[in-house]
This record gives sequence, C-alpha cells and structure tokens, in this order.
Amino acid sequence: MIQRALDLKQTKKSFFLWGQRQTGKSSLLKATFPQATYIDLLRSDEFLKFASTPSLLRERLFKHKTTDIVIIDEVQKVPMLLDEVHYLIENKGLIFGLCGSSARKLKRNHANLLGGRAHRHELLGFSAYELGNSFELLKMINRGYLPTHYLEEDYPLAMESYVGDYLKEEILSEGISQNIPAFSRFLEVAAIGDTEILNFSNIGRETAVTSKTVQSYYEILVDTLVGSFLPAYTKRMKRRTRNSSKFYFHDVGVVNFLTHRRNLSKKTPSFGKAFENWIFHELQCFLKYSHTNYTISYWQLTTGIEVDFILGDMEIAIEAKGSERITSDHLKNLRELKTDFKLVKERIIVCLENEIRKTQDGILILPYQEFLNRLWSHSLTPETMISFETEQVR
Repeated sequence: MIQRALDLKQTKKSFFLWGQRQTGKSSLLKATFPQATYIDLLRSDEFLKFASTPSLLRERLFKHKTTDIVIIDEVQKVPMLLDEVHYLIENKGLIFGLCGSSARKLKRNHANLLGGRAHRHELLGFSAYELGNSFELLKMINRGYLPTHYLEEDYPLAMESYVGDYLKEEILSEGISQNIPAFSRFLEVAAIGDTEILNFSNIGRETAVTSKTVQSYYEILVDTLVGSFLPAYTKRMKRRTRNSSKFYFHDVGVVNFLTHRRNLSKKTPSFGKAFENWIFHELQCFLKYSHTNYTISYWQLTTGIEVDFILGDMEIAIEAKGSERITSDHLKNLRELKTDFKLVKERIIVCLENEIRKTQDGILILPYQEFLNRLWSHSLTPETMISFETEQVR
C-alpha cells in the first residue's frame, strides 16, 4: 500500500476528512485506525437505519470507552447524525473521524458542523512525493492523480465510469442539480477552461444557461471537491491587474477525459496546461498536508502578462513550463513581476530541464524533480535555498 502524506495517526481530536470520490479516504482511515468502530453509510441497511432514527448512534455508542475512535463514512448522507456526534463528543469524550465527498448537503441543511470541536482535513489524489519511485510524470499527466486511475491498467474505462457515477450519484441522487444534460455540457466546457480565468457570461453562452447558473455550477464543483478557485493577487498594485478567479480541476485525468485529450506528449499546448495543473496539485497537497501557512494566488496584468502561482504575500512566485529548454521568452513574466514587486523573495520556473540553473537577475530554473524535493523538504524559500552559480539564459 502506498503511504499517504496526510498523517492522522496522532489525532487526539475529532476530525472531518473531505475529498472527492476515490481519493482513498476510506482506505486511509482503515489503514490508520484498524480497530475503530466503523459505520459506512454507503451500506443501504446502515443508511436506512440512521436516516430514520439518528438517535440509534447514541444508543449504540454510549457505552463505548472514551479512547475509542468512531469512523462514519459518507457522513453527508445523514446530516442529522452530527447532532448525535456533538452530544457524544461533549458527554462521552468520544473521538470521531467523519468522512465525506461533499459538504454541500450539510451546508444546505444547516447541519451541525461541530463548531470547532473537529479539525478539518482534505485528502487529494496521489502526489508525486507519495508515489516515490513509482512516480512517472507522463503517466500522471495522462491518467491523473486519483489512486484507482493511476494504478488501473484500463484507466479510460475507469474514468468513464467515474464521471458517470459522479453525475448520477453525487449530482442527481443528492438533488444538487436536476438538469443533468445542462450540467454535463457545463462540465465539458469547464474542463476546456481548466487553469484559465473564469468568465461566467461566456461559459453561459456556450452551455445555454445563465451566468448565474454557471456560477452555481462552479460552486457545486468546489463543494463536491472536484476543483478549486485560484484567486488573483491584488495587493499593492502599481499597474492594472485581473481580479477574476481561475479554476483548477483537482484531477487532470478528469480534464483529459472531458476534453477528449488522449496520450498527451511533451512539446504540445495540452501537455503545458496539464503540467500547470499538476504543479498546482503538488502545491495544494504540500500545503494541506504540512499545514504550511501559505495562500496560493496568481498574478496577471490586463496586458496578459501572468505568473502562474504566488505563494503567500509575494514570498515565492512560480511559473510552470512544460518545456525542456527555458529561454528568455519564458522568463519575461517573472521579470515583469519584479518591476512591480522589488521585494519578491524568490522567483522560480519549474520545467523539464535536466539541471538546476540561476539567471543573472536571480530567477531559479528547477527541473520538476528538484522542485518536488525542495517543496516537500520545506526548502523553497530563499533562507533555505542552496547557492548556485548564476548563468545567463540565452
């Protein structure tokens, strides 16, 4: 079994574990807490029992020892159970692991989210760090990050089933949207726009729904943990910048399937977009699992000059370039950024080059393997960087 980077072993407090379908939440919980009391609401008998009488949870667990941990899988299916969980935490000191693929139903029904009595964790698909020697860039770029698809030989069929199950079970059966044909069209258009700035009006015209409906559809993708908004960096601007958000799907394999991209190879525009999605994924995994206090945003002037990722308050600026040779054209955006933000601490290009280089004006060019090493060892910041001889980039 591949060791996940999210460590729950030392937990002494109840927690929510969220993650899109098939990220491996249940497997992680069973491996981490093999002796736990396990309640799986995907089982029809368990679901019907607790949906009709939530108090059965209290009756079943009230005599448990306070050191026990209780796992409730797919907790969003029975929101009323959270009142019973609250009671058992307060009166019996029980620790709960509450697992789910969507908080939308809980929010919509004003469910008891335990008011600070539970930590919040999110599990994403495989990171390259977790895969170790099993990591292959082209395989991940094509198949995506979800464990079942990365490891499955017949992954196109697995992906088709995944998207179909998402529409049928997550969207339709949970009553999130009754207009499945419109939502399906939206999914395809949204996938084409992965990594790009959102324009709800344009997307609405392409999908034949209102811009307000498009906005609500994106909120569904966020609530079901299928993707994330990336906000614009808008502090202390000297020139006019974009302030609309971008959107990134949490699994590039889903994007490939919805856009009919097959067998992505280097030196193509589609590979470049997928590479950018993957770098965002690695950043998210690291920040969520290490609890590092960095926000992620992007920066773009209205002229189109753009830097993919800004970490924190201009501490680190990162460009993702799926290129095997970085030239001055690849560096112009980070150089423009420096004219507005003299105090940006580190500028980095992550790419497919084989060697680490640094330009005369201080831009660090990192092969993706070295980027991963430094990211996961907390060594991206200038204070912990190794010094390299500068090299003029031609």
